Amino acid sequence: MAPSLSISIVLIAWATSIFFYGTYLDTPAQFVGASEPSALQLEGKALLDSGWWGRAKTSNASGHCEWPGITCNAGGSVTEIGVAFNLGVMSKLNLSSFPNLVRLDLHRTGLQGSIPVEIGKLSKLTYLDLSYNSLTGAMPLSLTNLTQLVVFNVSSNQITGPIPASLSLLIHLTHVVLYENQINGFIPSEIGKLRNLVILYLHSNMLTGPIPSTLGNLTNLENLILSSNQINGSIPPEIGNIRNLIFLSLWNNSLNGQIPSTIGHLTNLTFFDLGSNQIDGQIPSTIGHLTNLTILYLDSNQINGSIPLEIRNLKNLSTLYLAYNNLTGHIPVEIGTLNSLLTLNLSHNNLIGHIPTQIGNLHSLNFLDLSHNFMSGEPPIEHETVDKLQSLDISYNNLTGNVPNNYVSIKRVNLSYNSLTGPIPIDFDQYHTPDTLIGNKYLCGDTMGFPPCAPTSNKSTVTKVKIFVTIAISLGFLVLGGFFLCRCMVKETQFESTETKNGNLFSIWNYDGHIAYEDIIEATEDFDLKYCIGTGGYGSVYKAKLPGGKVIALKKLHRLEAENPTFDMSFRNEVKVLTEIRHRNIIKLHGFCLHKRCMFLVYEYMERGSLFCILNSDVEAMELDWSKRVNIIKGTAHALSYLHRECIPAIVHRDITSNNILLNNKLEAVVSDFGTAKLLDPDSSNQTLVVGTYGYVAPELAYTMKVTEKCDVYSFGVVALEILMGKHPMEFMTSLSSTSSQNMMLYEILDQRLPPPNHLVAQDIFLIATIAFACIHTKPKSRPTMQCVTQEFLSPKKSIAKPLHAVSLRQLRNQEMHMVACMRE
Repeated sequence: MAPSLSISIVLIAWATSIFFYGTYLDTPAQFVGASEPSALQLEGKALLDSGWWGRAKTSNASGHCEWPGITCNAGGSVTEIGVAFNLGVMSKLNLSSFPNLVRLDLHRTGLQGSIPVEIGKLSKLTYLDLSYNSLTGAMPLSLTNLTQLVVFNVSSNQITGPIPASLSLLIHLTHVVLYENQINGFIPSEIGKLRNLVILYLHSNMLTGPIPSTLGNLTNLENLILSSNQINGSIPPEIGNIRNLIFLSLWNNSLNGQIPSTIGHLTNLTFFDLGSNQIDGQIPSTIGHLTNLTILYLDSNQINGSIPLEIRNLKNLSTLYLAYNNLTGHIPVEIGTLNSLLTLNLSHNNLIGHIPTQIGNLHSLNFLDLSHNFMSGEPPIEHETVDKLQSLDISYNNLTGNVPNNYVSIKRVNLSYNSLTGPIPIDFDQYHTPDTLIGNKYLCGDTMGFPPCAPTSNKSTVTKVKIFVTIAISLGFLVLGGFFLCRCMVKETQFESTETKNGNLFSIWNYDGHIAYEDIIEATEDFDLKYCIGTGGYGSVYKAKLPGGKVIALKKLHRLEAENPTFDMSFRNEVKVLTEIRHRNIIKLHGFCLHKRCMFLVYEYMERGSLFCILNSDVEAMELDWSKRVNIIKGTAHALSYLHRECIPAIVHRDITSNNILLNNKLEAVVSDFGTAKLLDPDSSNQTLVVGTYGYVAPELAYTMKVTEKCDVYSFGVVALEILMGKHPMEFMTSLSSTSSQNMMLYEILDQRLPPPNHLVAQDIFLIATIAFACIHTKPKSRPTMQCVTQEFLSPKKSIAKPLHAVSLRQLRNQEMHMVACMRE
């Protein structure tokens, strides 16, 4: 070899070694000598051994920097692990192999066990997200070694134990997200040292004790959510120091005392939820300083006094909930200046006086509930406002006057239990059911079970008629009284003996009180099988046409079942529940007969049968288009919300299925089969045997046996998906954590027998799918209430950014977080 060529080779080799040596000195790892390749290989091997990238068909560990979700520095050392999609379940990950890791995002990767103590070795870590896994145990103390940490998220796991006070050493933290775990103990006062905090989410845990006053030191905090815990004590006035606060939720705790006047200092606040606590005292006038507020929940407390006039300053307010308190006085006329108001709920208070006409100025209002107060005067009739209302409830007041004609156009209206008089508007019965007007005994119209209106006549004639009727009625009562007295004297002994011995109960009625036992026996030819239209959980169902032409459904217990104490109890339970509730989406009970030889219930007849049967018939399912399916879901939600919220005590159905949702000739839904319904006693554990239908029962009932409203919420979510898919979603729900379902698009799971929905209905379907996913959450606290669900349906539709065919299931599941304001038990 020529000398010049040898010298050139040596120079090139020397220059190359200098280049690579300099490159490695510039990297954060600063690997030198023989340790360079082994350290990088260890990182690649740790990733490969995790089981996550094994299905990515990687051939070796040396090219790990090219793997999805992996970012390396110039020297080839891993700095970020951010799994953007599901490849499987991560079995393990040796964290000590990544000394230069800055970002670690392992959310929804199927992690199990406790948070490894080795995580404390990641001293350069600034971002840590382990959310939506199955992590258990307490947070390790080694977390305090992560002194550079900015974002810390371990939400939606099963982490236990207290929040470590040493967390306050991580002074760079801006996000602490710990919601939906089983964290207990007090909120440590040391948390007030985290002066850089912007987000603090501790909701849906088991935290106790007071809100530490040191939270007032978090002057950069923008979002604070402590809802769904067991926090007690009063709200510290220091909370008013958090001037940057935008979102504040303290809902569903045991807070007491008054709302501090310092709350008025939070002038950036847009969302404030203090509902479902034990707050008393008056609403401070300083509430009027919160001029950026859009949503205000103060419901379900013990707040007294009047509604402050300063509420008129909240010009951006869209939702105002003050229901279920002890508010007194008049509704201030100033409320009519809140032009952005969409929802106003002042129900279940002690408000008096007329409904202010100024409410007619609220041209955007679509939900108004003033029920269960002591309001007087006439119903509001402002034409423009009423036309835009989707829901109006002014029931259980002392309102007088006529039913306004323009109430016919309101989708959901409740005027029951007032003192309304006069004729029912024309066509009112075509859009509303009798329960809308029940309890107004002076209404007339020969419709909806009310008597016909008397013909108009001069005053003297009316007076004479009244006198004549009074005399006739009096004489009639005298005659009937004497007749029944004679009969009672003859049969008194026999009747009392039968009543005591057999415990018989017999009551049949309808709106005009003329259904007789003999009519039922004759109409069914003594319950001949040819009239049987189905078999339920504890009896057969018959269709019968009465002499007057009315068609009814009869649920009759078989003789052997009637002798079974369990069935007898279910029968009595259904009678008890249905005789006390009235709702357009709940089956109407016309009467019952409870006798050892014959036990049956008399229902209104639902012409189209069960939702289950229709979905399982290709022909009928096609008739059930997207608009009708949306309405069925909404109707079912309204019924459950009524049972949970309006009934006292609350009623849990416990068996919401597509079989127990019946449809009338307009394909409108009613909830039926209340044999397993349970009245919730707030002073008991509400434990019971597991009941319900397989595939619809909430998972927690298998191990807690504690019945709550959230059991119905889960079943509702299953039914909602069933209606969208056209079949039971069991298989789909089982595969939700798999790769294939995570990457699926919403349109793929929709019932393919129907054409794609138009744009307007697509918005409804997007919302329903989002709600359904939230409802089937495995953790009850993470499910919305039915009241929240109905509120979402009544709120203005939000346009979806993408067309329906471009919406993924992953996007829908992420949308659940937008329902945080509704996670209300």
